[in-house]
Order: sequence, then C-alpha cells, then structure tokens
Amino acid sequence: MAKRILIIEDDEDILEVLETVLSHHDFIVKGLNRTDDILKLVEEYKPDLVLTDYLLSGTNGGKICQLIKKNKDTCHIPVVLISAYPELAVSLGNFGFDAFITKPFDINMLVQKINEFINKPDSGH
Repeated sequence: MAKRILIIEDDEDILEVLETVLSHHDFIVKGLNRTDDILKLVEEYKPDLVLTDYLLSGTNGGKICQLIKKNKDTCHIPVVLISAYPELAVSLGNFGFDAFITKPFDINMLVQKINEFINKPDSGH
C-alpha cells in the first residue's frame, strides 16, 4: 500500500519538484503552501510522514512540528524539517523533529531518508 506524505512548503517551485519526485517514487503526496489549520489537515489526511520547510509565511516549520508531536493523535508521525538556514532552525530548538535536511538537498538522499522512517517496523502502521 502506498504511503502518504504531507509536504508543507511555501516556495511553489520547490513544492512542485518535491510533489513530482515523491509521486514518481510511488508515494501519495499532498502539498500545502499554507499553514493555517495544519493540525486539522494532518488529522484528516493521516500522513505516514510530514515534510516541512522551516521558514514559512505564517506558522514556521518548527512550530508545526511541535503541534504534531504534542498531539496524542499525531505524535507518532515522523516529521522531517528542511531549511536553507540550518544554524537558525537548530539554534531555536529541536522542536521534536525526527530528521533535519539542509537545502539545497540531494533528492535521492531525501527519498532515502523518507523511506527509512516510513519503512521502520515500529512506525505504528
């Protein structure tokens, strides 16, 4: 069964590339360029993994990660934070993310990292 990935990225070009590449790797992908009602969207979509940029207009990726990880219904979902500013994101706290990937990223490495989380036997699915 195909795994579901939720991508939160406000750069339309990056979002489009991620959606295309991950769909090509047989994931079911939902891309968002906004952050309002994010927890409700996560609960409805039920992704196997969330991939979020750190710097977003509205709620930043760190806060999104905290919301997901502090909610009993979504805390099991792996969150991968991506950012072109790793020093900034990491210096502001861990946020509970499962992995951090620096932009620009190698797309094959990103897919490999996603597969590591999604295919873990203890992922709760």
